[in-house]
Amino acid sequence: MAEVLSLVEARLRTALGEPDARAAMTFVGTDRVEVLRFLDAADRDGSGESPGSGGAVVRYATLGMSARPMADPTVVVADPQRGPRAELVLSVRAGLADTDKVLRPLAVLAASPQVEGLVVAPGAALEVGEPLWPGAPFSSVLVAESGGLVADLELDAPLDPVRFLPLLPMTPNEAAWKRVKGAQALQERWLAHGTDLRDPLRASVPLD
Repeated sequence: MAEVLSLVEARLRTALGEPDARAAMTFVGTDRVEVLRFLDAADRDGSGESPGSGGAVVRYATLGMSARPMADPTVVVADPQRGPRAELVLSVRAGLADTDKVLRPLAVLAASPQVEGLVVAPGAALEVGEPLWPGAPFSSVLVAESGGLVADLELDAPLDPVRFLPLLPMTPNEAAWKRVKGAQALQERWLAHGTDLRDPLRASVPLD
């Protein structure tokens, strides 16, 4: 487990640079989860989001979710080695909101496979139950495809690779629309309207 997390942190540092802050949280019955904060002055695209107007971007990445494979909750005995592994990455524009308060919600989401038996995969919606940060118009996120900003990390067989899954904040209206229309339709709507998904204060995309 420790070796996997060392490799994961090395991959994050290679892709995002040195973290300027980190926080650790432990929930009952789970392993420790850390959230690393990276400040990126360049507006690098590649996390599944629409290009923005430039400026500093702060990225939050979990560390600890990939220590164990995610298991189908219907399986009686989970395989301790085989199964999907992932970490979560959230990118937002810096200085527009108190987004550092997202550390605890991210840790909760990263612990959900152990706590709730969830298998987090692209296209899924994850509900936090409260604003992601003070004043945030979002209380849920859409899980996007990996392989962009942080490349997948291959591990020695029989371990599955670690995938770094971008999280795209959704307003309540967008989350409800996604439940009906699906993740791809929502992402196409964002793209068609040039939505800046890194804007921590953005309004909902038109859904009519």
